[in-house]
Order: sequence, then C-alpha cells, then structure tokens
Amino acid sequence: MRSVEETLGELGEFAVIEAVTARLRQGPQVLLGPGDDAAVLAAPDRRVVASTDLLVEGRHFRREWSTGYQVGRKAAAANLADIAAMGARPTALLVGVGAPASLPVRWVLDLADGLRDESEPVGASVIGGDVVGADTVTIAVTALGDPAGREPVTRSGARPGDVVALAGRVGWSAAGLALLTHASGGDLGEVAESPLIRAHLQPEPPYPAGPVAAEHGATAMIDVSDGLVQDLGHLAAASRVAIDVDPAALELTPLLAAAARCGVDPYDWVLAGGEDHALAATFPSDAGLPPGWRRIGRVLAGGGVTVGGRPYRGAGGWAHFGGDPPVP
Repeated sequence: MRSVEETLGELGEFAVIEAVTARLRQGPQVLLGPGDDAAVLAAPDRRVVASTDLLVEGRHFRREWSTGYQVGRKAAAANLADIAAMGARPTALLVGVGAPASLPVRWVLDLADGLRDESEPVGASVIGGDVVGADTVTIAVTALGDPAGREPVTRSGARPGDVVALAGRVGWSAAGLALLTHASGGDLGEVAESPLIRAHLQPEPPYPAGPVAAEHGATAMIDVSDGLVQDLGHLAAASRVAIDVDPAALELTPLLAAAARCGVDPYDWVLAGGEDHALAATFPSDAGLPPGWRRIGRVLAGGGVTVGGRPYRGAGGWAHFGGDPPVP
C-alpha cells in the first residue's frame, strides 16, 4: 500500500479494500473472513437475526462535523442497536461504501476503525463488504446476530397492563444536532466539547440491555432511532395497544441549558429526537425491571401514543420522504 494521504482514485479499489481488511480483526464466530466471494459465519442457534441500514452524507452526517471514525461508530451503532432490540447478541457486520474518487484514503481507513471499534466490544466482527464509486459518501451496513436460543423479542407482544421502560438516553442526539446547527458558520466555542454533540456524532446505544430484557421476559421491544413517540407508536400499532408516556419519568437536566441556547422546548428533543438508539420495551407489571431499565409509561387498551394522558402535539419524529429536512 502506498500513502494514506492519497485519494481513493489515486490508490484504486483493490488496494483500498486490502488496506481496510487489514485493519479488521475476526472473532471466533467467523469461520472465513474477508478475502473470498463471501464470508462464513457460525450460527449455533441455527437462526440468524439480520438488519440493514443506510447513512448518506448530507442527510445523516456532514464531513465538516464528523470524522470518518465517528461516522464508522455511528453507522455500526445504528445497526447493532437493531440486533439488540430483538434481544439478540450481535455477531457480524457487512459494510458497503460508495464514495467519490476524491475522498482521502485516510477517511475510509478511519471509517473502518470506527466500525471495528464499535463492533468488537459487543462481540461482532466486520466480515466483508464492498467499495464503489459514487457522487456522495454512502454507507450501507448489514448486521447479523445470534438469538442464543431465545425467541426474538418483536414489536407485537405488548399487552394492556404492561410497563413501558427505557434503557439508554433520548433527546441527546437531537440536542447535539441543534447545537451544531445553531453554531453553524461560526465558532462552536464553549459547546464544542458538549456531551450532547458527542452523542449526536457518536451515539452510545445500551447494547447489553437488549439481551437482558429478553432474559427478563420483555413482551415487546424497539430501537428508538426516529423519536420516542414515533417508535413507541410503531410498537403500539404492531401490538394493537395504546401507550401512555409519563413525562415526569423523562430526564431533562442535561438538555435544559442547550434548550435555552437554542430557544426550543427540551421535551421536543426527548419525545421526538432520533439517533440516540435507546431501547424501549414492555414488561409484565408484576415482573420487575432488569438492571439498566427504568419505567417511563404504561400499556393500555386502545391504540396510539399519549403523553401524560394527552395527544402529543409537538414534532412528530423522523420520517424519510415525509418533508423532514436532511442534516443542514
């Protein structure tokens, strides 16, 4: 390999792939890693949980805000959280990258490092993928997981009387994006090291909470990627129940100063902000909550989601093709 200061166009497809795969360590579940037409992965359960997601430059990230490493961590997190939300253990990622020839090789290597470092702590390996030319940086990730002998926890099992619980944080990523947008074109100043901005650039999903919830009898579960109210709405619709969120149970303290700076209601971030990749689940009311989970509401007969017994009138959460703007 030549200098990492070169561009993708200067180095060439196969040299880039070789440089990337050299950075990827393979876990014990990988029987055949990168380098052949396909990888081979052990599946002890004889079932595989699978999920896929896309990140597009200008819609999910901006290179002037995010390093390649942060984008790699974020891309992996979005998919690994979906596996955890099924109560499964992540085992592997497949990654496709589309990028312009002018993109520095260093950025792609940093991306690979971020993907690796987000995956390895939860026992997953990056086992292969592809690199192609494209006008815009686009990252496609497919995550695979092992249900470990348990039935997957779907969105459709919630029952009236269940407790609604949350693992992880909500609103932080949306607040971080608001701070970045508010300071766009100027100096970030004192907010540059804000944990809210870090939460947007590099989310921290509570991966272990998914399998723990499954072990403790969770009746339904979902990754909160598009906003708490919206994603609970998906769970409520799949389960044919209603959900009422207790606003007093939602933590606002870290968001208040940012809300004052940006002139917004922090509840809009908590209830409608996406990309924190918290996990929301329902549990039988008499079962108690496992470690890492806290009660935020209840399941009722009916349909839809209310907040404090009333319809939520704020922002509706993220929806592609629904008129929401990309990352500005």
